[in-house]
Amino acid sequence: MAGVCEHAVRGRCGARLSRFLGGALLTVSLAAAAAGLSAPAEPLQVLHWWTSESERRAADLLAARLARGGVGWIDAAVPGGAGLGAGKVLKSRVLAGSAPDATQIIGVSISEWAGMGLLLDLESVAVAGNWDRVMFPTVRTLVRGRSGNTVAVPLGIHRINTVLYNRKLFSRLGLTPPTSWTALEKVAPVLRAAGVAPFVQSSEDWQVAALFENLVLSSGGPEFYHELFVRQSARAAADARLFTALLRLRQMKAWMAPVRDQPWTEVARRFANGEGAMLVMGDWAKAELNGPGFRVDADFACLPMPGTGPLHLYSVDTLAMFAKGPAPRVAAQEMFARTVMSAEVQQDYNLAKGSVPVRRDADTGVMDSCARASWTAFARGQSAQVPSLVHRMATGEENRDVIIAEVRRYFADDSVSAADVQKRLSTLFRTLNLRLDAHLPR
Repeated sequence: MAGVCEHAVRGRCGARLSRFLGGALLTVSLAAAAAGLSAPAEPLQVLHWWTSESERRAADLLAARLARGGVGWIDAAVPGGAGLGAGKVLKSRVLAGSAPDATQIIGVSISEWAGMGLLLDLESVAVAGNWDRVMFPTVRTLVRGRSGNTVAVPLGIHRINTVLYNRKLFSRLGLTPPTSWTALEKVAPVLRAAGVAPFVQSSEDWQVAALFENLVLSSGGPEFYHELFVRQSARAAADARLFTALLRLRQMKAWMAPVRDQPWTEVARRFANGEGAMLVMGDWAKAELNGPGFRVDADFACLPMPGTGPLHLYSVDTLAMFAKGPAPRVAAQEMFARTVMSAEVQQDYNLAKGSVPVRRDADTGVMDSCARASWTAFARGQSAQVPSLVHRMATGEENRDVIIAEVRRYFADDSVSAADVQKRLSTLFRTLNLRLDAHLPR
């Protein structure tokens, strides 16, 4: 990107880069300027989808810490929940031969990109930083490519099976936060009788699917969840536990405030304004709520989705570096990776982002109750860890998208039956597995 953004320090490349990315939101900044430092010798362009206020604060914190080490951050932010827009922009730029220096790539997509030989090998950084010892094993495996070498750096772990609830409202009504589906069925009518919608929710496809994957985990448990979303078994698609999850999705729809197609930031604002007593959302919402003064552990608190208490439905934020740059750029990319994995940056970044550190030696004493519960649940190991479908932890992009489309269709159209969804998913999974088998070596 040096040719495209050679005037970044003088602030003259914003419009050119915006046109280059086909109209996507793009801001260009160097953290060194914000920190009052001289311009770094080797700026890196970072493509990501952190565009909310809390996400922006976390990204700015990273940029400032990098500036201390002489590495600049040229910001290429693409709006869109769950990275839908950023993924398309990244693919188009790589095809055009103008990949960013660093990019947000998460989950199964890491191995897919690494398999094409496009990502910088960070194994020497990982060995020097003793990542095998300090990092949670699941996260350590995630950032390795198919060759076994390190190809990405993790930033933090989000808990997707999080229910945010209005503490003051629950206290005023004498309600105990529900930990089981039966308890939730008892709480919802009381809230309705008090004139409060039990939940706020968006009809945006990824947000509906995130709620649904919570319900699958709650009704079926982790083994069934893996059969359905990781192995994509046609038999699991026909299982009664999926039928239960689908019926519960319809039941929850009846408990919701008016459902609109809106970004998660707007849904969080509606929750803070009291339009609903609860919000099922990854813990990034916690950081967004803290910004305008709706404070965790005072105004609201977190609990696991009813029926998922000891489990951690996870998404891991990761950044990868594109390879084949000049030596100074590679050195800056390696400095980037070292900085992100330092104990200090892990702590401060995740406090700002709402997530928890990927390090096993994290200081839980500085965490709020939501973060402490998340980190403790993840630290239980693989038996408690469940990969998010929506956030690409469970399967690749194509399979994920078709599953999400089926769930969104069911949620939007009450004439679609649960049995119909099961039949369609069974057929879909058989097709996907046949396609996979056709590509396996004989």
